[in-house]
Amino acid sequence: MTQTDPHEEQQPECLYLELSSQNEQPSVPLHTSISLFLLSYCECTSFKVFLVSAKPDTQSSQSWKSQVPKSLAVSMVHVKDLPVLVRGCRLPAVLDETGRYCRAGLAVVLRHIIDRTCEADPRRKDAASLLGFKKTCLKACAEVSQWTRLCELSIPSAVEAHLRQPTNPSLHLPSALLNLEKTLGEPVKVHNDDKIRRQKLQQQKKNQKKISQDLQEDQGTDITQPQDSQSAGGLELRAALAKLNVDSGAVPSTTTRESSDIRKVKTTELPQLEHVFAEGLYFTLTDVVLLPCIHQYLRSLQSHNASMLSQLPLLLRWYLQVQEVPGVPRAAQACGMALSTPKALTTGPPTIAKAQQPSQAKQESLETTTKEVHFVGGPRPTMTKLKESGIQAVFSPHPCPSWTLPWDSLPEAVNPTEGKMSDVRAARKRQQLNNLVAMVTELARPGDTVVDFCSGGGHVGIVLAHTLPDCQVILIENKEESLVRGKVRSAELGLTNIGFIHANLDYFTGPFHIGVALHACGVATDMVVEQCIQAGATFVVSPCCYGFIQNTLKFTFPRSKRFLETLSYKEHMILCRFADQTAVQLPSERRLIGKQCMGLVDLDRSWAAETHGYSVRVMTMEPDSCSPKNNMLVGVAGGGAGGGAGGDNYATQ
Repeated sequence: MTQTDPHEEQQPECLYLELSSQNEQPSVPLHTSISLFLLSYCECTSFKVFLVSAKPDTQSSQSWKSQVPKSLAVSMVHVKDLPVLVRGCRLPAVLDETGRYCRAGLAVVLRHIIDRTCEADPRRKDAASLLGFKKTCLKACAEVSQWTRLCELSIPSAVEAHLRQPTNPSLHLPSALLNLEKTLGEPVKVHNDDKIRRQKLQQQKKNQKKISQDLQEDQGTDITQPQDSQSAGGLELRAALAKLNVDSGAVPSTTTRESSDIRKVKTTELPQLEHVFAEGLYFTLTDVVLLPCIHQYLRSLQSHNASMLSQLPLLLRWYLQVQEVPGVPRAAQACGMALSTPKALTTGPPTIAKAQQPSQAKQESLETTTKEVHFVGGPRPTMTKLKESGIQAVFSPHPCPSWTLPWDSLPEAVNPTEGKMSDVRAARKRQQLNNLVAMVTELARPGDTVVDFCSGGGHVGIVLAHTLPDCQVILIENKEESLVRGKVRSAELGLTNIGFIHANLDYFTGPFHIGVALHACGVATDMVVEQCIQAGATFVVSPCCYGFIQNTLKFTFPRSKRFLETLSYKEHMILCRFADQTAVQLPSERRLIGKQCMGLVDLDRSWAAETHGYSVRVMTMEPDSCSPKNNMLVGVAGGGAGGGAGGDNYATQ
């Protein structure tokens, strides 16, 4: 396959958005509403947009059309007619012109829409600023970032659950919205905020002086209402709008030198900045995600339980301030969103009320998943406790310790020597690949689909696609830069049996036969194994970063019944922490203990998988010097050769 010149004129990418069904009528789910709103806000026409429905008669219904901007040329497609790579992902999704590179998941797709907008018109600084400082807004995946999880998953899910039963008297304010309300009340930290805080202090002093003068002139003056808001409606809001190049004359000049008494004030004594928008002072992609959600939620509360609005004063204020952003009213109108002022705000500024807290059970669950565990002492008491219960690390013999790929005869693009990788590191990487590829080639059958989870630049997946031309290989990675490198390498090789998915690994829902992952960090290993179990697929996984393992919303540790009966969560985390003590520069005794801890953590994982009918081997890569993290787990469903729920052909037809 000839590599495409990025400057050549290309066909537009295809954007696939879901239509769901409610009361037998097609409806627009929130993640679709959010995507359409961003397209409208950015005035982006770089995509061919498809609405995906599972019902054949959706076209005849008019209920959803008012929510689709008329400026967009939208086509309908039935879910069974989707391209295979898209059909294997959660929507929204974008498929490139080659049909082999797919972006999936709300945050990934939205960031891509912004990138395409800025590529088409570099003057769109307002669109570029949506990605925030250092372009990291919603870049971290939901599994590792509580903020991304809250905005991308928790709040949309909570709002949709409410909309399904808006009059249910047992429903309280969702904990996700209460978490957002709490966040909006916290002090804001922004880059170089010292100057803005000094401007705020100077403005406050001016306001106080004016109030004092007014008092002297008329003792009857009502001063209970601020003459010029000192909160987010005042200087902070004007500073935020100034960044959008709006009404800049009304904003204190950033070049104005503060008075000497203001300059002498210590930074710790300056007033804190308050939230204008969700992430602080500036309008970002997070606000774009939240607006359709909060709009629908507030509109529902206004109709069914308006009294609850008083518990969300900061969210109501945010809702009004977002409406002042240029382009937002226009985009909202195009998407059928009639922005309004909730009744709770028509009589004056909201009174800051103490928000209802999540239930005790939910609060404890949240703390359990996020609280840092403090360690005291070493792993020996925990290991002794396991040994007394008959639990010790056991490693299966490697079935083919001398097996190796013919590296000298393979094309250069197959070798893991990209970038500045040293010869020594490249040699170790080839040894690691020998181990995983040996296992996969032993288990794979012609026509199988092999998924390389957490693929990075494609070291494993590209070797597999080249070595197994009769199999389809999919690389899944949430770091776009890495995946693009893999795409370039595969193009150099002319591979046609390979596909790329830029997404969180659990956004892939398609069928496959074998899942593989080299050094999947922390709970990513557990996510890969879970994905394989759900698909009935074989797994070949090399874990890494055991010290990053912790309870999440999806997984709790220990994983297996026997370990749960023996160890507490904290004791298991001690094993995980010391499992990372295997670096070559450490004393041999410590490395031995680290290896035993690795074996115990992976034994727990293997026993958890065996409860689903898997036969699992925990073995050491050969040679064991190829990596400090040299464990490898091989699990086969039902003891068969490949397992799996069937696969599709991911090559472009």
